[in-house]
Amino acid sequence: MVIALGGNALLRRGEPLTAEVQRRNVQIAVGSIAEIARSHTVVVTHGNGPQIGLLALQAESLRESRTFSLDVLGAESEGMIGYVIEQELINKLPDRPVATLLTQMCVDPEDPAFASPSKPIGPLYTEDEAKRLESVTSWAIGPDGDGYRRLIASPEPVRIIELSTIELLVEAGVIVVCLGGGGIPVAETPSGALVGVEAVVDKDLAAGLLATELGADALLLLTDVDAVYDGWGTPRATPLGVCAPDELRAREFERGSMGPKVEAALRFVEATGGIAGIGCLEDAPAILLGRKGTIVRRPGERLESRSPRR
Repeated sequence: MVIALGGNALLRRGEPLTAEVQRRNVQIAVGSIAEIARSHTVVVTHGNGPQIGLLALQAESLRESRTFSLDVLGAESEGMIGYVIEQELINKLPDRPVATLLTQMCVDPEDPAFASPSKPIGPLYTEDEAKRLESVTSWAIGPDGDGYRRLIASPEPVRIIELSTIELLVEAGVIVVCLGGGGIPVAETPSGALVGVEAVVDKDLAAGLLATELGADALLLLTDVDAVYDGWGTPRATPLGVCAPDELRAREFERGSMGPKVEAALRFVEATGGIAGIGCLEDAPAILLGRKGTIVRRPGERLESRSPRR
């Protein structure tokens, strides 16, 4: 199964952007992952929104560092976060091989998302801070929850460059940490060469594509919210339990928040017939058992009824 850890789950809203806080949250996440990995083949992906935003902010403050584009910073964040996850997995499962793989995600350079940045990254700003940053940088900044964040183009994930390498590692019994932050965004030139692009691929849609390409039985999308809510942010907000794809397709969810998670879950379930779960980081084993979170599955489909895979 593919387990996707949200960037906001690893550095939760309102928490300081420090290595110590991130490691503490990773330890919580790895506790849940290790429990699942003892009886399932697991591939782990993770977000990087807060982390890559912080790296970009640091680079912007040093004039000589402004040549580092978002694809390079994405690679940096993928290695940084992957290192912490890998180390904690080894500490929890010392008898299991674990590997972090820098992973590139090919996107379409003509994707309309490049003309309309919508993916929030980095720390949360007040309105005054956001206005100041807009005046001294070339950033697009927009509202996100109770504040403002930098907005980046988020093109559709098209092709995982290192997919065959991930498959080889999985077949060899390795717990793979890959596709961090949705993968390092690249595009293919007419000659077939790969080049980095200034974007952030949505990590949930990327995880859904990975789970589909691997033929996974389950996709877990873990975040800092306990479930998908109908009427989120209103007095009538209600958590959704087990849902058929058609039920969720009939509802609308916030584009920059829960929307991509729901869409990733729907694409995976519709393409493979697998099971998708959305919920809190620490609830992963319970989500897998259908006791917590939101479960997306075709009517009558259950994880235990699916054919076992190597």
